[in-house]
Amino acid sequence: MASPQPDLASTLEEIREVRRIGLVRLRGRPLPHLESAAAVAATGARTPGAAVEALLRRAVSLLDEGTLRTTAEYTLGLAQGTRDWPASSRRARAASVYGVSVERFRKDHEVMVLGQVAEHVVRLATAPAEPEAEEGAFPGGEGERSAVTHRTVRVLVGGRQVVLTVHMHPVDLLRDVDVVVSPINVHLALPEAYKSSVAASLRRAATVWGVTGDVIDDPVHDGLREWAARHSTSGRAVLPGTVVATGSGALAAQGVRRIHHAAIAVPRAGTNDYDVLPAHVTTAVSRSFAVLAEESGQTAPPLRSVCFPLLGSGRGGLPYHVSLGAVWAAVEAELARGADWDVHFVVRTPRAAALVARIASRIRP
Repeated sequence: MASPQPDLASTLEEIREVRRIGLVRLRGRPLPHLESAAAVAATGARTPGAAVEALLRRAVSLLDEGTLRTTAEYTLGLAQGTRDWPASSRRARAASVYGVSVERFRKDHEVMVLGQVAEHVVRLATAPAEPEAEEGAFPGGEGERSAVTHRTVRVLVGGRQVVLTVHMHPVDLLRDVDVVVSPINVHLALPEAYKSSVAASLRRAATVWGVTGDVIDDPVHDGLREWAARHSTSGRAVLPGTVVATGSGALAAQGVRRIHHAAIAVPRAGTNDYDVLPAHVTTAVSRSFAVLAEESGQTAPPLRSVCFPLLGSGRGGLPYHVSLGAVWAAVEAELARGADWDVHFVVRTPRAAALVARIASRIRP
């Protein structure tokens, strides 16, 4: 007997059934329209239940990033950690993304969200199959993922919606961000400008070079030495979490006005390695906001925007999600108290960018 051709109404009804029973109870459930669509979309799953789940994940990944996709993930149990949640808990969390009551969400937003998912399922069932993107990657093919270098993420913090900007490119390509935060070791010793780290890239971009490649001005290096002399820390380590603000040198031409050096890396005795603790990252980010507030009142126009890399995820060895969790803890606390900073993140890989984008799901990175 031929499989039924998926139509929008029948597909939507089966998606509602998935929402009700949850992903962990798909085994043995008759969902002929979704199974037919999954067969056409070639999900590669071995069982009907797994095929339906893969199909729904692909359909949800095609939704616009932000509240729409996040709500769909919660509603269907696709968000990390929600797979076994009861339907009522998933609905309540999804309602909180839009900031509405559960009842209003059930009657309005949920209908709209599941309808959008159903439309994408039907489209996938009538379009040629494409290889499934790796987990955490941007939707679309490799070329599309590589082309997306800037995105915005809307997050609910302290009862209000804030917008984060995510840059996926080298840090020295930043434009029109007042302050960039750069990791450094507790001895305030900069890496050589030819290296590839965030600190080295910013030092290189801030340096004023002569036409023959000679250094005319190394303002980041000089600024750190002046700060150390002024605070009597020359030749000794500062406390982890200390933040030192310097000028931006040649980066001023790109709209970058200050660099905040976050002392988070503690050299490991007898080695060339560093130790970075997430608690020190959080302290440094919090301190950076304090320095930003202090300096903002002394500049014209006031400083307003700040950009964070995933501090400690380079030679510090922190996994992306650990670094992001440590940074976000301080960012969220600052925004929750009503601060109006324009917050940016700069990363180098699609995987890191996808992690930042998932902050909107309100699941800890």
